[in-house]
Amino acid sequence: MTWQFEHVTLGQRVRFGTGTAADDLAAEVARLGARRVLVISAEAVAAEVTAKIDVAALCTDVAPHVPVENAERARALAVESGADLLVSVGGGSTTGLAKAIALTTGLPIVAVPTTYAGSEATNVWGLTEAARKTTGSDDRVLPVTVVYDTTLTASLPRDLAIASGCNALAHCVDSMWAPRTDPINQALALEGMRALSRGLRTPGDREQMLYGAYLAAVAFASAGSGLHHKICHVLGGAYNLPHAETHTAVLPHVLAFNGPAVPEAAARIEEALGGGLIDLYDEVGASHVLRGVPDVREAARLVLPSVPPSNPREVTEDDLISLLTAAQNPSGAS
Repeated sequence: MTWQFEHVTLGQRVRFGTGTAADDLAAEVARLGARRVLVISAEAVAAEVTAKIDVAALCTDVAPHVPVENAERARALAVESGADLLVSVGGGSTTGLAKAIALTTGLPIVAVPTTYAGSEATNVWGLTEAARKTTGSDDRVLPVTVVYDTTLTASLPRDLAIASGCNALAHCVDSMWAPRTDPINQALALEGMRALSRGLRTPGDREQMLYGAYLAAVAFASAGSGLHHKICHVLGGAYNLPHAETHTAVLPHVLAFNGPAVPEAAARIEEALGGGLIDLYDEVGASHVLRGVPDVREAARLVLPSVPPSNPREVTEDDLISLLTAAQNPSGAS
């Protein structure tokens, strides 16, 4: 095999620990010389995490898929408060709102995740307007530092922790054949799958989950959005579907669709997961049933223009109808 590729690794500091979030955040605020911190969070734990820094303002206007109107209000608050640093404490929607502010202001972000969403490790932003989600990439939205603290995911309900972990798995799987995939991000994705599958099978192993989620996001940031993410982003924006649960439901069906066209990648995925994806889902109690899409034909028409030309196999509107129909009514689903 002769390799020829161009790989970009995004520059970012990571602080990882258990019970260390407040100290690590304070250290980063001091290192960055920030004086006016805008905290973006709708979570009670934010008070504990930010207890050792001075907070100029708090934005709690967090909503899934980052509606444009929420972003505009948050941007206005950043200007009014004279913010020189953004600190997000929460899941993907919280990080996403911080990114929306950074996109137009250039303010740096320190992200403190409380789920396994992975947005904190990517330069990808998303905004929703009139039921249409627009995504893009811009290095201005990449958090300068991520503060991981395993205690911050301890309060996640089991069902949400599983869905969030499977969302991270989706970053890994998509990275195996996304538009900019290469051997480096495939290696990161496969190690991410190993860590996440271990963590999912061992409730309470939050170190493996956070480690895997970070690797998944780094791989995704390099490889780009593949078919899975294009489907889920369109569905999420059009029908206001829950992010992690939608990714969890769609992933097995995209893998079943693409896998036969790339048998080597499919075999590596199965080895990393320690078996089939559906078997893992059944073992940990993840749902592969898609809910909340009222018209699969309409959904397929909306998704089709976003399908990456580099997908391992050609995708037609009929293929998308079949895939989404299977996701709504998988064999043996409960």
